[in-house]
Amino acid sequence: MKRYPAFDPPEYLEWEPDPELVQTFDDTVRRDPARAAIVDSLGDDELLGLYRDLLRTRLHDIGLKRWVRTGVISKAWLGTGEEAVTVGNVHALDPDRDVVSPMIRNAGALHMMGMPLSDMFRGYLATSDSPSEGRDLHIGDLEAGIIQPISHMGTSVTVVAGVALSFRNRGEDRVAMTWVGDGATKCAACHEGLNLAAVLDLPAVFVIQNNQVALGTRATTHGAGDLHAWPQMYGIEAWVCDGNNVLDVYAASRLAVERCRDGRGPAMIVADTFRMGGHATHDEREARETFPPELFAAWGRRDPIGLYEVWLAERGIDSGVLTRIEKETTTEMDRAAEEALASRHLIPEPEQALYRGFSEGGTLLGLENRPIAID
Repeated sequence: MKRYPAFDPPEYLEWEPDPELVQTFDDTVRRDPARAAIVDSLGDDELLGLYRDLLRTRLHDIGLKRWVRTGVISKAWLGTGEEAVTVGNVHALDPDRDVVSPMIRNAGALHMMGMPLSDMFRGYLATSDSPSEGRDLHIGDLEAGIIQPISHMGTSVTVVAGVALSFRNRGEDRVAMTWVGDGATKCAACHEGLNLAAVLDLPAVFVIQNNQVALGTRATTHGAGDLHAWPQMYGIEAWVCDGNNVLDVYAASRLAVERCRDGRGPAMIVADTFRMGGHATHDEREARETFPPELFAAWGRRDPIGLYEVWLAERGIDSGVLTRIEKETTTEMDRAAEEALASRHLIPEPEQALYRGFSEGGTLLGLENRPIAID
């Protein structure tokens, strides 16, 4: 895809495929026959769907960074370099019945579950027509199966455990999924939610998004254990995957989701990836001081979009098709940002700060057609 000198990490600007990493990209999936069978079953339309969602997720970040540089917003929380985790995970779900509780760095889950791209941008503008009606830049849409995230990331584990419990109590064929960072795995709420899900065999998929750092603290500093072995502590079936390989993430996610649908309890995915920037756009310098340049260079060579493009080409996908998809997606994202900016004048009234989420009958608004609360 096109590289943007003003917005992309420097390691991506002159990106060229490393033959060894290209070979590893395919070998990673081939090591597990079950994952290889899933990947081999994908047709061109599904493979290109993954590509389009990777592009949307990256271009959403670029759009937000452009807003920061031009003074539209003060900062943004980006997932550059981690796109394959979210895209691979959510592609394994059924957006018409399943539920997700993303972190802010999993913005790709929003459009993949059906949220309009313009609403994703409006969330940062705090306009009265944003999904949160201007209350919060963490946005969701319960009718689309998206639970609005909060900054205390470990708590999503307990929330999703409760959602999955409601599915099981109602006998519904549905799965709930959430993400937790390597740092948030140390939260009490995370442990409590995982234990509950394991004990009650709940249909929930928990993704440990191991991006090597919690805010500005390296994973080797905030924890001494092996995250790959961590799920065993709870007796939860788990799959470790390359978080920069969208095919590996998707195949592992398919296996995890199928386990939940079969009633065999919760599942966990440990996705190893790397945050190619700061905690947010305001502390890029801190990020560069936290890790040595060699680490950024190594992960920069593993750009999840670049490697996937090469894999698609080797499979026989014409480069012209990829170029067309990129052009369409870029136009789509630019139009969404413009639509969002057109409503900047819609400043919420003070009364709008009050939460009006419950109807007179006590039903949580937005859940009438997609109930997820526990009876």
